[in-house]
Amino acid sequence: MEDLKDAVLKYVSEEYLEEGSDPITYDTPLISGGIVDSFSMVSLKRFLENRYKISIPDGDATPEAFDSVNKIVVLVKRFVS
Repeated sequence: MEDLKDAVLKYVSEEYLEEGSDPITYDTPLISGGIVDSFSMVSLKRFLENRYKISIPDGDATPEAFDSVNKIVVLVKRFVS
């Protein structure tokens, strides 16, 4: 699911990084690194649900689960059929 990793990385980079920021990797801390805040996490969750036609329960949408692209991929794979 490399497409998923790349799609999440691209979305986060385009939506949440300021121009001129250092690029992020699949392991860059997003929440704990201050790149994604709680409001942004909700929009990221909505993006994932719409793009992959899934529903991520609120109980699973934790800051820990959204703290890197790799962790987001693990989360999304749980709900993709």
